[in-house]
This record gives sequence, structure tokens and C-alpha cells, in this order.
Amino acid sequence: MTAATHRVQPGARRGAYRTISDAVRAATAGDEISIAAGEYRERVLIDRQVSLVAEDGPGTVTIVAPTPGLPVLEIAVSAAFSGIAVLGADRQRPVVLVTGGAVELADCQVAGGRLEILRASSLRMTRGAVRDAALAGVHADTSGTVALHDGLIEDIEGTGVVVAGTATAHLVATTVREVGASGVRVRGDARAELSRCEIVAPGRNGLLVEERAAVTVDGCRLRDASAEAVRVLGSAPRGSGEEEAGGVRITGTEVSGAGAAGVLATGTGDVLLTECRIRDCAAAAVAVDGEARLEVADCLLTGARASGLVARGSARAEVRGTTVRGTAGNGILIGERADVRVTDSAVRDSAFSGVHIGGDAVATLTAVRVTATPEHGIGVTERGRLTLEDCWTTGCGMSGLHLDGYAVATADGLTVRGGQSGVTAQSAGEVRIRDARVLAVERSGFICGEGTAPELTDCRVTGAGTAGVVIAEKAAPKLRGLLIGDTEGSGIVVARDAEPAVSGATVTGAGKNGLFVGEGGKGRYEDCVFSATGFPAVHVATGARPVLRALLVRDTEDDISLDEGAEPVVEDCASLRVAHPVWPAPGTSGTGPAIRTASASASPVAGATAQAATATADATGDGRPEPVEVESLDDLLAELGELVGLERVKHDVASLVKLMQMVRRREEAGLAAPPLSRHLVFAGNPGTGKTTVARLYGRILAAVGLLERGHLVEADRSSLVGEYVGHTGPKTQRVFEEAMGGVLFIDEAYSLTPAAGSNDFGHEAIATLVKLMEDHRDSVVVIVAGYPDEMEHFIDSNPGLASRFSRTLLFEDYDTSELVEIVEHHAERHQYLLTDAARETLTAYFDEMPRGDRFGNGRSARQTFQAMTERQAYRVAELAVPEETDLVTLRPQDLPDWP
Repeated sequence: MTAATHRVQPGARRGAYRTISDAVRAATAGDEISIAAGEYRERVLIDRQVSLVAEDGPGTVTIVAPTPGLPVLEIAVSAAFSGIAVLGADRQRPVVLVTGGAVELADCQVAGGRLEILRASSLRMTRGAVRDAALAGVHADTSGTVALHDGLIEDIEGTGVVVAGTATAHLVATTVREVGASGVRVRGDARAELSRCEIVAPGRNGLLVEERAAVTVDGCRLRDASAEAVRVLGSAPRGSGEEEAGGVRITGTEVSGAGAAGVLATGTGDVLLTECRIRDCAAAAVAVDGEARLEVADCLLTGARASGLVARGSARAEVRGTTVRGTAGNGILIGERADVRVTDSAVRDSAFSGVHIGGDAVATLTAVRVTATPEHGIGVTERGRLTLEDCWTTGCGMSGLHLDGYAVATADGLTVRGGQSGVTAQSAGEVRIRDARVLAVERSGFICGEGTAPELTDCRVTGAGTAGVVIAEKAAPKLRGLLIGDTEGSGIVVARDAEPAVSGATVTGAGKNGLFVGEGGKGRYEDCVFSATGFPAVHVATGARPVLRALLVRDTEDDISLDEGAEPVVEDCASLRVAHPVWPAPGTSGTGPAIRTASASASPVAGATAQAATATADATGDGRPEPVEVESLDDLLAELGELVGLERVKHDVASLVKLMQMVRRREEAGLAAPPLSRHLVFAGNPGTGKTTVARLYGRILAAVGLLERGHLVEADRSSLVGEYVGHTGPKTQRVFEEAMGGVLFIDEAYSLTPAAGSNDFGHEAIATLVKLMEDHRDSVVVIVAGYPDEMEHFIDSNPGLASRFSRTLLFEDYDTSELVEIVEHHAERHQYLLTDAARETLTAYFDEMPRGDRFGNGRSARQTFQAMTERQAYRVAELAVPEETDLVTLRPQDLPDWP
């Protein structure tokens, strides 16, 4: 049966209906009703499947309520409408009521009441608008589906869109604005999807999710909500599959200007935020409370006028790849019983501590960067529990990490740069810190508070404004493998009744004492090294009773000073290159417990005076190293470029410099440094410039800021391997310690590899080196050198070597022209000139020189130059009246005999 078209036109004499209701009653299923432009004051009931179309297009047909209190348009079956406007007379009542079927509204307008969808009906509204209603603009309480595309909901005294019951709603490119309550409210067992929508200035929440509802938000904008932009009071739990997906998922959405929190999940709320920007909220950018669960991934939270992210109650939260910036409170605040994990995230410019953990909260921070806060970078108080790995704090006004109350903390891989103090451990709870680096803080690197007992392992302090480590009264920390350099005050300071256990510490360049044990101080100090201190390396005050065992003091004025009444126990301590030693040199007798009592002149003040008097002396004058001046990187690279040949090596070093500069810039920006092995293998034949380049490499690392001094310590098998059991480890360690802050260059390193089946001690030297390189990986660069084939075998001999020496620089043999250039270079340095004939003869000389095992490359060139100067001296000595040119000119006859 062919569908018919019924025309509606008031006043028409024939061929048209005067009312829409008349046309509907006359129509059968599938018919179209074409409505002429005009205003139709009637109530229309759609009880059959028809299409109503505005004949002259959208905005030309308006259906007006004849009386208030009843819907103007009631739809009980599937129907379609195009270009129709419906105007109600009671804003608190539905003006369009859908009770059955699947209804489509295209380019339609609804005003003066709400659009309501009930029972099992469905609705699709495209390019439409709902205005001037109370309670709600659109209310869906159906088991069907409601879709709003390219729509506008505005001037609503209540909520913009309500989705309830078991309804499923799809809002696409729809704007909700000028509503007195929430923009969109989803409750019951309803489901809603919002895509590319905008909710502007709602009177309450932008999006409100309650009970067991589930919502997905993608690419939307929520602006200027009076309360929370998103409030989740309860939601369906998120499942693992797409069909099971529940909770609230918000992706690629911008939230701004909320009058309370940007996003608040409480009760049993379940929220996932991905790639969202949440800014300028009056409270927290994101908050989670109660039993709620929150995930935040790759988001930016900025400008919150409270804390950036807040977790309380028994909530759980996981934060990844997120930046929290410019908050008026904490960057991240975790309290009560909340459990929060934060990974690969940054907190910047917070007014309070970057991360604060209190109550009974549990926090796990991995690769978190905290920058520029006037308070602590990371603070844990009350009974908070912290697990930290590979985190950074930069420019914090107080401590990088602060622990007090009964806080429990485990930290592995913390870097604190700048700020007042590095780590302040004032907690009575268990504190374990490993591999922490504290750089350039105003005061102390580590502070162990009164009565505390933290464990610090393999930690480093560089450039502290006062002390490296301060141990308060009655504290009993365990400090293992500390490295403290260039503190303005003392390296380790111990207060009354403190009883630390310090082992394997290295303190260098302290402005005052390396170790200061105050009045009544105690503790055990074993296997430590103190060097280049401004005051006596160790000072023991009145009534102090420390145990000093196997300490080594070197390169300073005084090894130890004692106040009257000091009672240290000294065992096996030694001094090396100390101007006024009390302890004997290493390996000599007389290292027992007997020790002299210091006079007044041996006090720290007197030590300071002595130090000042000799501050300008050089190394040959008082046994102390000269001050290290920072060299220009450009000058060092230019010096490298002036070396003859080695083009491949120069390129490799230049590439390393760029990589190291990038690492340095990341550290200065508060970013985690990428994994970088600075240890190198120099593979090449003798005389190819390996030692020269190694010395330059150390100075370059110092110029870049990755080494403290950059000096070179040369070693070989005899320097490292002992002659009896127990001799090799200390011997290797002593050489390694001399290289602290610089480069340890081991020539012919393959000689350490023991022959198969032998009892050689070389394997012990290798094992000791591997451990020391791990324990002090930022303090020393090790370069192993030798013949290419043998070096490959050496690296393969120990898995620890293979993992630490991942880069090999190949030093190729010099060709003839390069050997001639080396001779010319030496001649210029020593004010000699080669004639053109001498240069040609020298070229032929090197061409003929055998290149066997005895060929020395650059060494052969230097030896040739030396031989030429000697022969020239003999020749000129035979001249009766030599001219000045004779004294400086090298001629062909000055070359040595042909090889």
C-alpha cells in the first residue's frame, strides 16, 4: 500500500486539514503529514506511525499548548518530526511526552516545558533545542535509548538532562547552558555517553553521576560550574571487557572554572580520567573520597585554588603520566586511609608541599618529579606509609623528602636538587633510604631527627650549604656507603647521646670536619675515608665516646683533634699525605687505640686557621690537591680537536658530550635522567693516544658537571692485585678512592683476567671493581684500555663488566702523514723547525718503519723526534760559530738510522 501525504493548512477550503490532530486521525501507518507555516494551538496525540514535516522548513511551524498542565505533543508510537517547534504553557510539566516507540526529532524546538521519554520508548533528536523549562530540560526514564545530536539545552530552572532508570543516552556535540542545577544527571542503572559536548555555567554540577550509573565522556568541555564540574556519588564498577564497562570514563575533556572540585568521586564512585585538562577550580582539580576508585592517566591539572589531587577516606587512586601545576595547596594530598599510586608524573609550583601523605594513607611514588614548592617536595606525617622509587625534587623551599610522626618510608633512587635540606627523617617509624642523591641544598643533605633510627644506604650529598648528614640527639641511624662531597660545613655531625652505625662512608672537600662527634656523642664509624677537609678530618668533643675503626684520612692538614675529656676508641686508623698526622701511614705499625689528647690549638677553630694559612699552597708544598677550576667545555673540545688523527674517536667523544649535555639539562629541569653508562673501553695498540684522551675525557665530564674534579688516576695490574689473600680488595678500593670525582684509567686491563685454572687474585680485583662501580656509579668513571682482541676477551670474562662497559672507542693506528704531523707538533712545542727536505725524508722514514708488535704509533713518533733533537745537538756542537737558525732547524741528516 502506497504511503499518502496529508496536508495541514488552516483556512484552506479543500485538499487540506485545518488541524494537525485531524490529519493524524486521517492518516494510516507510514503516511506523511505536511504542515503549512503557522501557529497551531492544539494538543496533538500521535498514536500511529506517521511523519510530521514543516512544509516551509525549520522554524515555520509552532504547536502551542491550548491549556496548561497537559503535554502539547504526546507520542505513543514510532514517529518522525522535522522542523516542528512545540511551545508549552507550564514549565514544570512535560511539553513533549514520549511513551512508546522510536521517535525522531530533526530540527525541532521544544520550549515552555521539558522533553520527557518514559517506559520503553526511544528518542533521537538532531539539531534541536530544549529551552525554558523547570525541573529538567530533557528527562529520560526509559529502558530505551535517547540520542541528542548537535543540540542545545538552555534556560532550564532545574537540570539540563536527566538520564534515569535503565535508559541509555548518547549526547553528541550538544551544548547545555544556563541551567539552575546540574548540566547532566545520570542515575539509577542508566548509561550515558557524552561526546564533543559543552556544559557551561551550570548552577550546580556539570555532570552528576549517582547510584549504579555508568558514563563515558569524550572530548567535552565543562566550564564554570557553580559546584563540582563532575561529581560521582556512585557508579557501576568497571569491568575488564567492553560489554562490562561501567563507572565513569572521561577522555580528552577540558574542565575549567569549577566553583568546587573539578572532578569529585565519592561513595562508591569509580572514575577513569585520560588525557584531560582540568584547570582553575576553586577546590581540588581532582578529589576522591569514601570507597571510590580513581585512575588518572596523561592529564594536566593546573591552577587549583586548593590541592591539585586529593585522596581521602578509603579511596584508591592510580595516577600515571600526569602533571599537577600551580596549585594553591598541595600538589597531591593523600590522607585518612587512602591508597594511591603515582607513576611518571610531575608536580610543579604548588603553594604547599608537592606531595603530602598523612593519616593512615599509603602512597607509592615511582618516577615522580616535584619542582618549585616553598615547602617540602614530598612530606609524610602521622602514620602515612610511602614507597618511593626513582623520584626527583628540585627547588623545594624546605626538604626534598620530609618524614615525621610515625611515618614509614622505603625510598630507592631519590634525587634532591636545591632547596633548604635534602632528606629530613624525624619519624619514629621505619625509614629505609637507598641510592638517594642530594645536590646543592642550602643546609644539610640528610637530617636524622631526635630518637630516630633511619637506614641510609649508598646515598650521596654534594655541595650542601652546612653539613652532609646531621644526626640529632639519641638518634641511632645506620649509614652505609655514604658519599659526601664539598659541604660548606662538616661532612657528618653527631649530637649528644646519638649512636649511629656508619660504615663505608667517603667524605671529601668538607669546609669543616669530615666527622664531628659532639659532646656526649657515641656510635661506630668503620671503613670510612676522609679527605681534603678544612678542619681536622675527625673531631671528638668532650665526653664523646665513638668507636673509630679502619678510618683513612688523606690530603688534609690534621687527621684528628680531641677536646679535653674526649674518649674515642681508635683501631687500625691511618693517614696519607696529612701535614700533621696523629695516625700512621697505611700499612705501618702503631695503629692501636692509644691517641693523644688534643690541646687548645688542636680545636676546630685552630684547624680552620691552619687551613686558611695554607689555602694557597700547591700540592707539592703541603701534600694537598690544588683547587679544581671548572674549565670551558669549548676549550676542552678544541684541545681534543687539536690532537693528531683519531677522527673516529673525536666523533665518538663529541657524540657522548651531546648526550651528557642532554642528561645534564634534564637533571636541571627536574626530569629523570635516562640510563647512561659513562664507563668506556679504549681499544687500540700502544701509542694511539688512549691515555691522553682519557685525561681529556675526565676534564670534559667535569666541565659538563657530571664529575666533581675530572682528574685522572692511572692504574695497572700491579696497582690493583695483591700478593696474598685479603690484600687485593683493599688495594683496589684504595686506588678507586683516589679516583673519586675523576677517571680511573686501567691500562692493559686484560692482565687482570686470570689464566684458566689459576689461583690468581685478578678475579678478586675485577669483582671489587664491579661492586665499587655500582656503589659509586655517579662518582667515578672507569676506562679500561688495551689491545682490541684482548679487551674483547676481558669484557666477556665477567657479566658485571659486560653490563657496565657498553661502549668501546676504537683507537686506530696512525698512518704516515699523522706520524709526521705528530713530529711537527712536538717540534713546534719545543721551538724547532723542520726543513722541507727533512719533512720529505721523515715521510719516507715512517713509510719504511716496520708496523709489527714493537711499533709504538705516537710513541714511535715522539721517540723519533727525541732522536732527531739529540742528533741535531751533536751536529750543531761541531759548528765553530753556529747561527741562531742552526739551533732550531732540523735537517734530513738529523733523522736516526733507518729501522
